[in-house]
Amino acid sequence: MLEGLMQNDFQLTVNAMRRRLRTCYPRQEVVTLEADGPVRATYAEVADRVDRLGRVLERLGVQRGDRVGTFGWNSQRHFELYMAVPSFGAVLHTLNIRLFPEQIQYIVNHAQDRVLFIDGSLVEPFARLSSGCDVVETYVVMGDGDLDALPGALSYERLLEEAGEGEYDWPELDERSAASLCYTSGTTGNPKGVLYSHRSISLHSTTVCTADAMGLSSADRALAIVPMFHVNAWGLPFAAALAGTELLLPGPHLQGEPLARFVAEERATLVAGVPTVLAALLEHVDAHGGDLSSLRAGLCGGSAVPRALMEGFERHGVSVLQGWGMTETSPLVTVARVPPGVTDPDEQWSYRVTQGRLLPWCELRLSEGVREIEARGPWIASRYYEDPSGDDKFTDDGWLRTGDIGEIDDQAYVRITDRAKDLIKSGGEWISSAEVETLLIGHPSVREAAVIAIPDERWGERPLACVALAEGADASTADLRDHLASGLAKWQLPDAFAFIDEVPKTSVGKFDKKVLRARLAEGDLQVVHAEPGAVR
Repeated sequence: MLEGLMQNDFQLTVNAMRRRLRTCYPRQEVVTLEADGPVRATYAEVADRVDRLGRVLERLGVQRGDRVGTFGWNSQRHFELYMAVPSFGAVLHTLNIRLFPEQIQYIVNHAQDRVLFIDGSLVEPFARLSSGCDVVETYVVMGDGDLDALPGALSYERLLEEAGEGEYDWPELDERSAASLCYTSGTTGNPKGVLYSHRSISLHSTTVCTADAMGLSSADRALAIVPMFHVNAWGLPFAAALAGTELLLPGPHLQGEPLARFVAEERATLVAGVPTVLAALLEHVDAHGGDLSSLRAGLCGGSAVPRALMEGFERHGVSVLQGWGMTETSPLVTVARVPPGVTDPDEQWSYRVTQGRLLPWCELRLSEGVREIEARGPWIASRYYEDPSGDDKFTDDGWLRTGDIGEIDDQAYVRITDRAKDLIKSGGEWISSAEVETLLIGHPSVREAAVIAIPDERWGERPLACVALAEGADASTADLRDHLASGLAKWQLPDAFAFIDEVPKTSVGKFDKKVLRARLAEGDLQVVHAEPGAVR
């Protein structure tokens, strides 16, 4: 083999990202929205604090490969940990603050977190479950918080102050070593850990910056609404360090009013978040006004993005893009940008409502039978961390079974038709719950909708539409069925409806159908059957 004459031993690590804060973008800034207003720091100041953190981790006895947990909001301090912990050679383990206490205890113990950094505002709720976190040796409180609430807790700022000035002697790392750990939300069984490497984070972050993904640059100010405890905030903190993108971090202020004010005052150019939170932002601006003119784009994902939400932002001159991925895929795999040359508005929408086109370095295929999407690539998980119970998610030839059912066209655009576990089998035919939901949400009276299976003696299963109506709106089952009939075959129409206040949501804002299924099984859903008539 004739080898290329390149520096092939240059390691793709978070250390390289960390260095760029000081060497390339010292005047760029990170802004955190706190109760008293925005708090600012330049990237040079962040880099100085990260150097101090290196000495802090050493003082705390952290070893290479140790897991260091975080339990916090999107903030400058959390960003500092993103840079420091992987650069030290330890593993950044971001804990989902919205999980149930027993899930958090399981995750902390399974990951073997030696040190845990906790946002001051979250000390009290964490203290109530800390007795079940047997492995934690040291708690560090970030910001104002009751140190006495946790055994032997230390102050983040005091530790940094005592660490002294000057650059830290960071270790040389192998790009294949572990850098970050995130756990799935555990919708079935225990949450499962996905262990990212420096190499996978570097390649994913670089691709996030490309024009067909988020298109990040040093001219951007990115509002990261997506939590830093969820799949590395879709890679935004790492990508921002690479590209010099300024970060706007909202802390716990995720309601429509503070987000709208933050966008306007800080002139955000990009916003990234799940549909439920972006919907709250849009609702506030529609009702009370607000200046979104600085936004060049929004990236939305985590669940299917309603066309009505995208059209709502269009009224304010903001193009919202749909992205697709999951914890196991780091997460971005596709982004729904319209291909060049497509000018017809209807044809443009036909692309925008897909999950998007495949990003570089990733590959997808469809399994036989139910056409489940399978993925592989340099930032796709090969197995779960210390948990063989999830081995069935990975094929023998190295592909990830995503659990999503869908289609892939001849330009590598992906359309998700349902989750495998959410398909409804009626009389031997499959009904896509996602397809029914998308049409339901298009009804002007419907705010949220989730479709689950209801047992049926004749057909085995039939769709049950759980509908939350918009405030002050009214709609009958006949109205909804007439609306659905414009896009569904008669046998696909729901026979039964449940009108609910809101659709239950998971810790990251996705619709939680397992709660609805449990309520149905327990008789807690008031099911209204549609007018009699033949299904087929």
